[in-house]
Amino acid sequence: MSSQIKWTLVPILTLAPTAIVIQSAYATVYFNEQQAQQAIFGNAKMTKDFITVTDEQAKEIKQKSGMDVRHKEIKIWDAQGGGKFFIDEVIGKHEYITYAIGINKDGTVKGIEIMNYNETYGYQIREKSWRDQFVGKNSSANLKLDGDIENISGATMSCKHITEGVRRVLTTYDLLFKK
Repeated sequence: MSSQIKWTLVPILTLAPTAIVIQSAYATVYFNEQQAQQAIFGNAKMTKDFITVTDEQAKEIKQKSGMDVRHKEIKIWDAQGGGKFFIDEVIGKHEYITYAIGINKDGTVKGIEIMNYNETYGYQIREKSWRDQFVGKNSSANLKLDGDIENISGATMSCKHITEGVRRVLTTYDLLFKK
């Protein structure tokens, strides 16, 4: 007996390899407002003094600091015994970094604390030795990455933007408070 084989073409579904990229969300809160205030000013009493800058003031801050004013309402507290406490934010590489900066009566940086960090890399900017580079600086300092402020490999954008933010805050302090 002979058998005949019948061939049938069956479409074959092929799947091209698909790359699935998942970027993990990385968000760390290091300090709340009160903790950051205490880290910089100790137990000094703080009085909220939020200020809204005018369009003219925002232009002047941008002209002198080279940085746009991100929010017209500036979060400021007066520290008992003198000085100001600011909360600001800058973009890291992709996400926002919220940081606090204390400024002495003479317009110099008392200290900086990283409050919220949302990037996957670059968290080394929290290192005290890096943040201490700002202490004692004022608005006339050469606050530029690889100028007065050293870069951290792997955290270049975070370093750059925090440095620019500090320059903007010091300029804002001079404009609003320095007599």
